Amino acid sequence: MGREKITVIGAGNVGGTTAQRLVESGRYDVVLLDIVDGIPQGKSLDLMQAAPLVGSKGRIEGTTDYKVSAGSSLVVITSGVPRKPGMSREQLLETNAKIVRDVVKQVAVVSPNAILVVVTNPLDAMTYVAQKVSKFPRERVVGMAGVLDSARLQSFIAAELKVSVDSVQTMVLGGHGDQMVPLIRYTTVAGVPLSEWLPKERIDALVKRTQEGGAEVVSLLKTGSAYYAPSASIVAMVDAIMLDSKKIMPCAALCRGEYGVDGLFVGVPVKLGRRGVEEVVRLSLTKDEQAALAKSAAAV
Repeated sequence: MGREKITVIGAGNVGGTTAQRLVESGRYDVVLLDIVDGIPQGKSLDLMQAAPLVGSKGRIEGTTDYKVSAGSSLVVITSGVPRKPGMSREQLLETNAKIVRDVVKQVAVVSPNAILVVVTNPLDAMTYVAQKVSKFPRERVVGMAGVLDSARLQSFIAAELKVSVDSVQTMVLGGHGDQMVPLIRYTTVAGVPLSEWLPKERIDALVKRTQEGGAEVVSLLKTGSAYYAPSASIVAMVDAIMLDSKKIMPCAALCRGEYGVDGLFVGVPVKLGRRGVEEVVRLSLTKDEQAALAKSAAAV
């Protein structure tokens, strides 16, 4: 059986690094698509020339033509503008909604059976736009936020305790930043609750750092934003879907009554498999956690 085709739309840092991780896994053939002619072709050529050195078996093609992406099993949407200084959330939403709308209209025509993984911010709202425009069933449209935020919190906890990241289990629901809902009650280290390892003030400090995780990277880079961890988060979701792994991951999914949310995308635990979002997993939340999740949904 041949490799399935995955298209990454947006050849910036996040899109380019995602394409690199996907093609170097050897599991997929990748199309890297962007509206700026030369960028996707140049990055794809560069990655193709790396193949003999990294042992990559996947093929990659850069293009500005959506027809090249036809028949994709999964499409990752990273296109959009970053939030600039002085730009309101509403301005960002308006600008990126137009971009996502244009992208999804074309994707729906050439890859009508694809699963959409949306990365563009503001994430929950852009995932909502993608589903409305594509008219795809809710299981085939999902957004990436919680996987990244959970990985950030996981890495901070591991560094604080000087233990392997594999020993830490945590989950962050909701959206990025202030919309984040970290489930500290469910966070464990080697199966032991985090509260047994750290005092509340240290846990609160790690949560705050996670909420500001993206901004911290931006402040250090000065001329860009994170892309290594975001691209790794995207690939983790892609693999969970394409390999039908049934992994439970926090993702932006369309809720229909789950967690008291109806008709909106919000970061919740889901089971990812070959059909996309195969189930919204219902966890028992405290009143505070439920209220925080409702606030996150209301921000959409």
